[in-house]
Amino acid sequence: MSLPLIATRTRRIRFTMSEELTEFDMELGSGIAAFESRHFGRAAGLLSPLADGGNPQAQYRMAIMAQNGLGMHENQLLALEYMKAAAEAGLDIAQHGLGFMYMEGECADKDPEMAVHWFKKAAEQGLVGSQTTLAMMYEEGRGVEKNQEEADKWYRMAGFDER
Repeated sequence: MSLPLIATRTRRIRFTMSEELTEFDMELGSGIAAFESRHFGRAAGLLSPLADGGNPQAQYRMAIMAQNGLGMHENQLLALEYMKAAAEAGLDIAQHGLGFMYMEGECADKDPEMAVHWFKKAAEQGLVGSQTTLAMMYEEGRGVEKNQEEADKWYRMAGFDER
C-alpha cells in the first residue's frame, strides 16, 4: 500500500510502507543524476560533501570531474585522492580508473605494477574492461612478467573465446 509523499521530523520521505528514502539517498541520487546529465557544476555541489564524507560513488564522480575540470577547476591531486579513496572502498569502476591513472601516468606517476594491482582488483569483481586490460598487460609484459597463459585466462574471463 503506497502512502503519500510526506516529510517527517527525521527528514525521511516515505514512499511505501516498506520503502524509505533518506535525505542522503536523495542528495546522492540527485548528484549522480546531475553528473549523468552533464550538469557538472550542480553535480559537484551535491557530491562534494558526500565524497568528503566517504561515499565511494560520490568520490568516483568527483574524481572524474576534478581530473577533467568538469564543473570545477582541473585538480589532478584531488582527482587522485578521490579515485584512490573510492578504489580502496572496493568500487570496481574506481579501481579500474585508478589502474588507468597509474598505467597512463595521469594524475599519478606512471606505475605499471600499481596499474596491474588495481586492474586485478576490478577484474576479480567481474569488470570486463579491467579483465581485458589486465590480459593485454600480461600479454605485453607491462607491469608484470609476460605470461600468455595468464593473458588467455583473463581474455576468457572477459568473454573472448580465442585470441
